[in-house]
Amino acid sequence: MATSNLTMANLQSTLEAHDMVLIDFWASWCGPCKAFGPVFEKVSEKHTDIAFLKVDTEAEQELSGLFGIQAIPTLAIFREGILLYREAGAASEAALENLIDQVKKLDMEQVRADIAKQEHGCDGGQGCSGCGHNH
Repeated sequence: MATSNLTMANLQSTLEAHDMVLIDFWASWCGPCKAFGPVFEKVSEKHTDIAFLKVDTEAEQELSGLFGIQAIPTLAIFREGILLYREAGAASEAALENLIDQVKKLDMEQVRADIAKQEHGCDGGQGCSGCGHNH
């Protein structure tokens, strides 16, 4: 698929249309962003099943604000519409491939269960009400 641009206008539809989405937040004046860009592009060509998107933080300030971007480059990774990773700093090709592999291996049912527990303040112990789990 290679990379595409992400905007506020296509954020929701993009997250809904793809199982896995990687987002590179960058700016044209950022040296580390210029170094990471080709790595992101190269890895995108190997993983045609994943949406690789770029956000120009200068042009898409609202979107950058939504994600709380304070340093660039920042990489965000979604799977099944859930933000699983957001970290500032340029990654090497090997590190990016490793991240993708880790995210692909996640048990998303367990991730959703863990999120539900956190949202309900469930500690997994006796007397937990609200998470729907038998403890």
